[in-house]
This record gives sequence, C-alpha cells and structure tokens, in this order.
Amino acid sequence: MKTKLVQKSILPGFGLTMGFTILYLGVIVLIPLAALAWKATGAGWGHLWESILSDRVLASFRVTLGASFAAACVNVVFGFLVAWVLTRYTFPGKRFVDGLIDLPFALPTAVAGISLTAIYSQHGWIGQYLAPLGVKVAFTPLGITVALIFIGLPFVVRTVQPVIQELEKEVEEAAVSLGAKRWLTFRKVLFPELLPPLLTGFALAFSRSIGEYGSVVFISGNMPMKTEIVPLLIMTKLEQYDYMGATAIALAMLALSFVLLLTINVLQWFGHRRFTTK
Repeated sequence: MKTKLVQKSILPGFGLTMGFTILYLGVIVLIPLAALAWKATGAGWGHLWESILSDRVLASFRVTLGASFAAACVNVVFGFLVAWVLTRYTFPGKRFVDGLIDLPFALPTAVAGISLTAIYSQHGWIGQYLAPLGVKVAFTPLGITVALIFIGLPFVVRTVQPVIQELEKEVEEAAVSLGAKRWLTFRKVLFPELLPPLLTGFALAFSRSIGEYGSVVFISGNMPMKTEIVPLLIMTKLEQYDYMGATAIALAMLALSFVLLLTINVLQWFGHRRFTTK
C-alpha cells in the first residue's frame, strides 16, 4: 500500500494564524482608526466640515500637497536617472553611492531638518551663495520642497531599480539594429515597462511627503497661511487643547492616505498584470 505523505506546515493552522492576524490588525490598526473617526464626528458633521474648511487648514493643505507634489515630480525624474546609473554603469565607489540612497531611511528626520536648515539658511554653506541672487530657500515653501525631495528620493530609486535590472538588453539591441534612435528606443521599448514602477514610486514619495514632520518643521519656518504644514497644524491644535479640531484634520489626512494607498495598489496590480500577461 502506498502511504500518502502529508506535508505539515511550520506555523500553526490557518484558523489560529488567521485569528491572530485579525486580532493584531484590529488592536493595532482598526480600533485606533475607528476611534479617530468617532472622535472627529462626535461633535457633528457641521463642526467637522467647519474645522477642515477653515482658511488656515486649507492653506496648510495647499502648502503640504503642493510641496509634496513638486517634490515627487522632481524625485521621479532624478530618481529614475540615479536608478539607471546605478544599474547600467560600473564606476568607482558605486557601492558607496548605492548605500547613500538609503540614508534618508536610517537618518532621524529631525537631524535631516536641522542639517538642511543649516545648509540652506541665509548664512549656510549653500544659502550664502543663493541669497545674493534673491533665492531664499530656508523658511519658504521652496525649503519644504527641498526637504521632501531629500526624504522621498529613495522610494523612487528602490522602486524603479529592480525593474531596470530585469529589462532585457537584447530587446534594446534589437531595436537599435532595426534603425531605432536612442530616444525612439526609450520611448517605445523602455518607457512602457518603466511607467508602472515610476507611477508607483511617485505615489510612494507623494504619500510619504504628505505625512512628513521632522525634516520639514525646522526648515519651513512654521508661518501660518504661508509655510505651515498639516502635521504641524495638528500638533498646534493639540497644544491648544483643541482636540476636536486636531482629530478633524487627522481624519481628513486619513481619508487622503486611504486614497493614496488605493492608488498605489492599483498601480502595482497594473504593473504585475502587465508583466504576467507577456
């Protein structure tokens, strides 16, 4: 008689692990988010919309979203160039440069904010040369954008880099052998493959920038209606014991985060579907 071998799982059964997963997500994620929504709507929807649609809150959202969008656009361009150089070329110090890309992940954001403020202030290493030209970086929306570029670059590079590594050079060589110029080869052969990861990297950098606090709070100057970001405004509301206003703004940020998360998942699904259908 043939004996049927039953492969045992290393982890416990599905029921136990699934129950633990739901419990863990419920306690760590769902319950705090539900409490936030309940607290924000506790005073009524009228007070909620009044808190979100005030002039100061809308101005902080414009500053945050505008700087985050600009930083993400810059990171898409230069992040792609950095990923291309690190993947396609060999040069002295390549490993060191590749390691520097992950520095914003490991560096405390407050340290990054203080360093950028010192560098781009009016008497800083770079700011002292920009000041005579009438370019002011620190304590302006431009400074916020610079800080968000710093913390968002790794998301684009690390998203695009594996895709570039998987690109078949034979396809590019075939296009060149058929008479295609460099720009045509990039536009027709490479760009369709790189578009999904570029969009994903953009969404990741954009979503990360929206919630950034430490690296921005020093260089922004924190001027209401001008350079005040949304996370700082939430902290200000809490310090003023305006808990309803803080939770209302936080709920708006939460809704925006859900939209961005959905966008990232759709882009990743599109890229995976495009890859698997070939």
